[in-house]
Amino acid sequence: MRQLALSSLVLLVLLVSNSWARQESLTAEEKQKLEKIDRVLVEVIAISDKGSTDAGPLTDVVVKRMKEFGYTVMTDPSQPHDVTLNVKCEQRKIWEGTTKMGSDADLPDSPSRLWKGPACQLSYVLEGKKMPWRKEVRTDFTDAEQAAVAANAGDPSAFAMNKLKERLEDYDFPALITAEWGQEERLFKLYDDPSTSSARKVRLIGLFGYLFETKAVPRLLAGLKDKDIEIAKASALALGNIGQKDSVPALVQAMTSGPAELRPSAAKALGVLGALHGDFSIVEPLLETLKTDDVALKTEVAWALGKLPDRKAYEPLYALQKSLHQVRDHDADPKVVKLKEAVNWSIKQIDTWEYLQ
Repeated sequence: MRQLALSSLVLLVLLVSNSWARQESLTAEEKQKLEKIDRVLVEVIAISDKGSTDAGPLTDVVVKRMKEFGYTVMTDPSQPHDVTLNVKCEQRKIWEGTTKMGSDADLPDSPSRLWKGPACQLSYVLEGKKMPWRKEVRTDFTDAEQAAVAANAGDPSAFAMNKLKERLEDYDFPALITAEWGQEERLFKLYDDPSTSSARKVRLIGLFGYLFETKAVPRLLAGLKDKDIEIAKASALALGNIGQKDSVPALVQAMTSGPAELRPSAAKALGVLGALHGDFSIVEPLLETLKTDDVALKTEVAWALGKLPDRKAYEPLYALQKSLHQVRDHDADPKVVKLKEAVNWSIKQIDTWEYLQ
């Protein structure tokens, strides 16, 4: 029964693999074409409450951002191109139809049915076919007129378009569409570039983990030892998501002897890897780490032990549960409340597996 439960978890993990980024509806021929894309036609339209407005500033941003990944970018549709990237920016977004359940529809940057404020919708067309990939960036306000008045910014339409331009400058849509097209080498090239900022490297690492990109593992193992703690933490979580068993020793080392800020992320990754591979060798280092006084680390270890239920973990967790018995959710430290939740959940997991055996 335990093997069945672990197999179910593996299936769940596989369901959120890189088919999210590269839609299952793509044919093998379409995927091959996407992997060869170089010449990108950018078409941007801007619509305010007054009608069509100048899209030039928005176009400039999109062109510049796509060039960051080495694409040959153009705005003249008469020029030969491999794909068309469409960007539609509106002061009041109009919903254009339903989005399929699952895939990109479940992500925070997917087109929203409910949003009626300023937004830019991004999509692409391959050989005349509008592909299922959709992204959307939005301002932090719904009503451009009210926001413009509050900011003393004058024309609300110009204000809305300027804010959308700022969002396109910040939102890493070029990385997402590059991943969608299966062109990982472009992602790696930017990641390896010494001029790439730490913040952007962290976003790229998250993308590697989201895509289950095994080619990124050597970079992520190096990232575990990076002096930038955010890169190290992101690398740990990405290694857990990618799921290669060979990553376990490095993550155990990071959890037991790495910087204090890194250890909770390493423990979290180990919980995912342990459940994915049924690797009970990680239980002992998890139990040893459970003795820590670091509440954040203890919490992640408790969660990890629940993801890989083992009877050896029951007594230590039960003892911890008893020590937390007096904790009341409404007036206790939120960190301690989270620890209590993790311990209670993990004990239930162990009890369930024992019952099923």
